[in-house]
This record gives sequence, structure tokens and C-alpha cells, in this order.
Amino acid sequence: MNLLTSLFSPLFAAADEAAPLIVPDSVQKANFAEAVRRLANLDIDSLLRSLLSESIWIVVKILIALAIYFIGRWIVRRLIRFLDAICERRQVDISLRSFLRNTVRVVFMLLLVLIVVSTLGVNVTSLIAVFSAATLAIGMALSGTAQNFAGGVMILLMKPYRVGDYISAQGQSGTVREIKLFSTVITTVDNQTIYIPNNSIATAIIDNYSTADLRRVDWTVGISYGDDVDAARQAILAMFSADARILREPEAPASAVVWVGALADSSVNLTVRAWTRNADYWNVYFEYNERFYKELPAAGINFPFPQMDVHLKKE
Repeated sequence: MNLLTSLFSPLFAAADEAAPLIVPDSVQKANFAEAVRRLANLDIDSLLRSLLSESIWIVVKILIALAIYFIGRWIVRRLIRFLDAICERRQVDISLRSFLRNTVRVVFMLLLVLIVVSTLGVNVTSLIAVFSAATLAIGMALSGTAQNFAGGVMILLMKPYRVGDYISAQGQSGTVREIKLFSTVITTVDNQTIYIPNNSIATAIIDNYSTADLRRVDWTVGISYGDDVDAARQAILAMFSADARILREPEAPASAVVWVGALADSSVNLTVRAWTRNADYWNVYFEYNERFYKELPAAGINFPFPQMDVHLKKE
């Protein structure tokens, strides 16, 4: 490269000096003649040796950079496994474990890229300065991404939910599968995967159905006007007493109850409440919807259709 530079340097000598934009013909002829003279006296063997030496050195640097990259990537994977082992041994929360794993992977891969680029001969200091400026510009343009990262940190600190919890937030309901750097991944009951930005979910109302071991199940059962409320109450409580999933005091905060909740237009609405374990909630809820419909008529209880009484008056 130095040989080529010295060869054609006379042609660009005017550009290195504070010379006028229009160079006289005599100067241009002199520079061109000097370039032709150097080209005529050029040592081809020396040029080829120089090019071969430079090419070999470039190939060697590329091979070294590739070796550093693959070895570094292997070390990062081993480091992440070691971090997982430590977190598992110390029983670190699985949500924090996932967040730490993603953060460590991103940070160390960025460091590895900088080392590889430095090995190739690129000025890392200038690269970092350019990267910092670009990061600032991108950060201003993508401020929401930084907010999502901050939201993820707040979620891990405040712990409104953890991996494995069933939550409802931002109009979505499902089981938390992973808390990433910028989003929370949930799986719905029909096995859809939904990504919710951490910033929006950290500042939203979150219903966490998994924090308590017990849950109360509520039903509204409409019976006909004129039916015996006490008979309906006894029939429902008899169903509950024969089911071990329905908890009673003192195991539950309260025993099952049946009250008259409302006198509606077409029915007397009974409010039915019972306590069960969290894992049994949905099975109990749907099963007793069907049992009420099948078994209450045997106790003389009817389910009315919507109706309206119309009175005609003659004048």
C-alpha cells in the first residue's frame, strides 16, 4: 500500500497543499511526468511481495478474529450455564433468573463483538464514540424501548407476578411464561403466545389469580317466582357438602352460602358462594353450572324464561 501511495503521490500533491483549485498546465504536466517516471521504474517483484505480505496479514487477522469469536461465544454459553446453576442452587426466583440470563447474554456478546472488531484493526475508541452517539440518537427515537427495560426492572423488583402465575392485564389473560428485557410473554388457555410490553404492563392494573392458595367461586342462579328458596338453598348446600373440593371453616375463610341476591324482572336470583383451592377453581365453576341445571329441578326448582306481564284495560 505504501508503494502504491508513493507511486501516485505526485498526481495528488496539489490536494495536500493549500493550492488554488485551478492548477496550471505546467504543474499538471510535471506531476504526470513524475508519475510516469516512477511507473516506468516500478519494481514489480517488490510490489507483489508487498501485496502478498499485506494479504497474508489480513487473512491471519480474520482467522484470529473468527477464533476469538467462536471461543468467546462458547465461554458466554458456559458462563450463562454457570449463572443458571448458581441461581438454581440459591433458589433465585425464576423470573429474575430469566431476566439475568438475557441481560448477561446481551452484555457479554457486545463485549465480544468489540474485541473481535479491535482484533481486525478497527479503532475501538472511535467505534465506541460513534456507537454512543448512535445509541443516544436511537434512544431518543426509541424512548419506549428504554421505558420497557425500566418496566422490566420494576416488575422484577416489585414482583406483581412471577413466571407460572396466571394473570390478566392489558385485556389479555394467560400464564406468564417468561419475563424478557422488554416484554412479558404469556400463554393463553388456548395456547396462544402473547408479548406484552413491560412498560405498559408495569403501569397497568394487573389481576394475579395465582398469589393466593384459595379462591372464592361465585354463581348467580335464577329461579322462578313462587319456588321455595329454602328448598333451593338446601339442595345446593347438599351438593357442596358431598364434595371435598368445597372447603369449609376453618380451612376456608367462610363456608358456602346461598342468598337471595336480587329480585329480577323474570326470576329470583340466588347468589351462591363457595371456597375452593386455586387449582380446582375452573373445574368447580363449570361442573356446578351443569349440576345446578340438572339437579335443582328434582327439588322442585324451575328456571324461568324471560317474560313480561301485559295487562289490558277496557275503557
